[in-house]
Amino acid sequence: MSQLFISYIALGSNLEDPIVHLNEALLEIKALPNTKITQASQFYRTKPIGPEQPDIINAVIKVETGLAPYDLLHALQKIELEHGRERIIRFGARTLDLDILLFNDVQMNDAELTIPHPRMQDRNFVLIPLKEIAPDLHLAPFGHIDDLITRNDPEDYVIPLDFEALGNKS
Repeated sequence: MSQLFISYIALGSNLEDPIVHLNEALLEIKALPNTKITQASQFYRTKPIGPEQPDIINAVIKVETGLAPYDLLHALQKIELEHGRERIIRFGARTLDLDILLFNDVQMNDAELTIPHPRMQDRNFVLIPLKEIAPDLHLAPFGHIDDLITRNDPEDYVIPLDFEALGNKS
């Protein structure tokens, strides 16, 4: 049996039908070889970074995977492309964004992949869903998740989605 790694992945979408993109991405991630989603946050409506664009629907998942970091990255990028992801404008609107936040205790930084995610400590749209599934997480070298959330901009709203209010009972 191959070694399993723990990874946290952020999901985001604000084009076409974001909730559909995220739900389909969850199914596609579950279908990756030797990969299992062990926890998933609820979906949140959040303020986008960058140019004017619709609010983003975000979530964070925890996976156990036998994939190495680059293999997981390439699999996630393939899923993004299958959802029509285009990287035209930095921080622009997107059909699907899948980011590796953490991967075991791996720390790496190269042109293709940086772990931990280089800006996660500044983004409550990542930290609040992450805290939901890992409330005691200490993000080395940044600090405890509660402290990071507190110090970030309170104008960056992160609102849990109420699916009943949206008319979606599933």
